[in-house]
Amino acid sequence: MKRLFTILFTLLPVCVWVYAHQPGDSILTFTLPQAVELARRQSPDVLYARHSFRSSYWNYCYYKANYLPSLNFSSTPNFNHIINTITLPDGTSEYIQQNQLTTDASLSITQNVSLTGGTFSVQTSLQRLDQLDNNSHSYKSTPVTVAYSQSLFGYNQLKWDKKIEPLRFEEAKRNYVEALELVAAKATAKFFNLAKAQTNLEIARTNYANADTLYSFAQGRYNIGTITENEMLQLEINKLTEEINRLNAQLEVDDCTEELRSFLGIRESHPIAVTIDEKISLRFVDVNKALQYTVENSTEVVYMQRLKLESESRIAGARANAALQADLYLQFGLAQTGREIEAVYRKPDNQQYVEVGFRLPVLDWGRGKGQVQVAKSNRDRVYAQIDQDRNTLEMNVMKTVKQFNLQTNQLQVAVKADYTAGRRSDVVRKLYLLGKSNILDLNASISEKDAAKRNYINTLSNYWTLYYTLRSLTLFDFEKNIPITEDYKMLIQ
Repeated sequence: MKRLFTILFTLLPVCVWVYAHQPGDSILTFTLPQAVELARRQSPDVLYARHSFRSSYWNYCYYKANYLPSLNFSSTPNFNHIINTITLPDGTSEYIQQNQLTTDASLSITQNVSLTGGTFSVQTSLQRLDQLDNNSHSYKSTPVTVAYSQSLFGYNQLKWDKKIEPLRFEEAKRNYVEALELVAAKATAKFFNLAKAQTNLEIARTNYANADTLYSFAQGRYNIGTITENEMLQLEINKLTEEINRLNAQLEVDDCTEELRSFLGIRESHPIAVTIDEKISLRFVDVNKALQYTVENSTEVVYMQRLKLESESRIAGARANAALQADLYLQFGLAQTGREIEAVYRKPDNQQYVEVGFRLPVLDWGRGKGQVQVAKSNRDRVYAQIDQDRNTLEMNVMKTVKQFNLQTNQLQVAVKADYTAGRRSDVVRKLYLLGKSNILDLNASISEKDAAKRNYINTLSNYWTLYYTLRSLTLFDFEKNIPITEDYKMLIQ
């Protein structure tokens, strides 16, 4: 029996722990930092932002590859067994049946020149021609061919891409960081929605328990005639009202729990509870520094710079299309033919090729000039919109900073009001039980207590929402006093 009791007492804590951690019964408890961290890892919004950044990263890699040399191998073997029309030396034509096999291979290196917008290439190739009718063959080799093509007065896409694409990628990086801060703000809002719902449920349960106690106590006082029937009925109405409030509060908790679970990417159907930490570390932000960090780090500022460059690029393209256009192609190479492959690499002959093409609009009825003027008008419109957006951004930052700084003071007042209203409610309830207070004072104290508690939760919610909104606008961590950044290399793995 001793051994049996020993085994039972040994296994009892384990059984209790297993029962308490059943998947259907376990409760997930989150603080705000934990909820924000989880949202930044697996929220659907974060996954979308991550894939958008990866797409921008590979576009940037494609852009950089345009400025690096490319090595290409090509081969186009073909078999030709048809009747062709051949022009003879005397000028007459005759149908000749051809039965040929052509095989070739070429290797080329191409390099774009961003300064001029031209393309420089070096190529080597070897070709073999087999005459299948008489079993003969010959070779043609081009040991080296150097070529350069250039648009003399055209639009230099490489030059403008070199200015625009790095800004586009920087914008993508800041967009991702901003998305994380906006996700934190959304997680904060949903976190406090659940906190408010849980507070309302706690208030409803407390109020119902107090109303039930007061109603039971009042029945005794009514029976001995110390309170009126009107007061007795009022207490009964209070009890029924609090019971309805309790049921509605439970539904609100269920809805807010599902919203938070979905946003945090939690698939398990565990109940969720949130705990509120009253501690805040950041109480004041200097508005001038916030504006400075916005100019240095904001996504909007980079976006505005990119729009300006793109508008200037379109003007350059319109001007190039409206003016004289000339294309230059230069080629120098060595070539040789022979019956044997060794012979085609001995004493190769020089070959040069130069081509210049011109296109000058003589009569276009003002189309070219009109396109330039349209591009300029669009440029001026972009600049005007950017100035307005810049002012709006600065005003938004100043407004957010002022609200945040004010919110810290409001939070201190809300804490004191919550504590004071709670104490007053307890005092009035005890006085009512002693018969030294009336039902109106009791109801008023309960309403004030509930309003103070809700106001405290709302004020705390506004503080943290403004905190993450300010971070998203400035991309700056005011607590650590450093710009907000991410490990972008981890995102592309």
